[in-house]
Amino acid sequence: MLERIRIVLIGTSHPGNIGGTARAMHNMGLAELALVAPRCEPLTADTVSRASGADHIVHGARTVETLEQAVGDCTLVVGASARSRTLPWPMITPRALGERLPTELADPAARVALVFGREDSGLTNAELQRCHAHVHIPTNPDFSSLNLAAAVQVLAYECRQAWLGQQEAGEPTEAATAQPLASHEELERYFEHLERTLIGIGFHDPAMPRQLMARLRRFTLRARPERMELNILRGILTATEQQAERPPGDDARGQ
Repeated sequence: MLERIRIVLIGTSHPGNIGGTARAMHNMGLAELALVAPRCEPLTADTVSRASGADHIVHGARTVETLEQAVGDCTLVVGASARSRTLPWPMITPRALGERLPTELADPAARVALVFGREDSGLTNAELQRCHAHVHIPTNPDFSSLNLAAAVQVLAYECRQAWLGQQEAGEPTEAATAQPLASHEELERYFEHLERTLIGIGFHDPAMPRQLMARLRRFTLRARPERMELNILRGILTATEQQAERPPGDDARGQ
C-alpha cells in the first residue's frame, strides 16, 4: 500500500526541505517523490545532509513542470491546506486520511498523491481545486506554521499507521469495486470537454464564470466517478455537441 502513495512538492524553494521530506518519507516507508517546478536545485549538499541517508529518494524523484504531470495517474489527490480561499472544499484530518487509505488503495491500480505547496504561499486556488479533498493538520492556532518536511512527516506517519493496522487485521487486498476509479488525467480531460461543451451551447460564459467550473469540479471530485461512468458522461457531452452543431430543422431521427 505504501508503495502506491506519492508525495508531491510544488515550487519548493529550499533544497534542505527536499532532503528533509525524503528523510520523513523513508522513516515511514514511503518512497515515491515528485517535484513540480522546484524553485531551487533539488540535489545539493544541503539536500543530502538533511536527507540523512534517504538521499536515494531524491535521486529517484521525478521532476515535472505541472501538477497534472505529477498526479495524472492518481485516483485520489489530496492537497495539504487549511482551506480553499475562494470556495469551500471537502476537508479531512490526517487521521481520517489514513483511515481512508486501505479502501482507496484496495485496487492494485489505484494511486494516491499527497500534495504540498510552496513554503511561503502554499498551494494556489487552482491547484487546490484539482484535488479531491484537502487535509488540514490541526496545529496550535497561536503558532500554526509548519516546516514543509514536518508536515510531510505528520501525513506520512498516518499513512504508516494505516498500513500497520491493515497488516495486523489481515485485511484482504482485492479491489473493493469492480470498476476502477477515474484517474486525475481522465478527470482533467473530462473537465476540459465539459467546459468546451457548456461554452458551445451558451450555458457558460468564460468572461463571467461565476465559479461555475469550480463548483462543477468540486461536485464531480466529491462523487469519485468510476472510469466507465466518466466515459458515459463524455459520451453525453459528445452527443450534446453534435446536436448543437446541427442546422435548425435537421432532425437526425428522420435520416
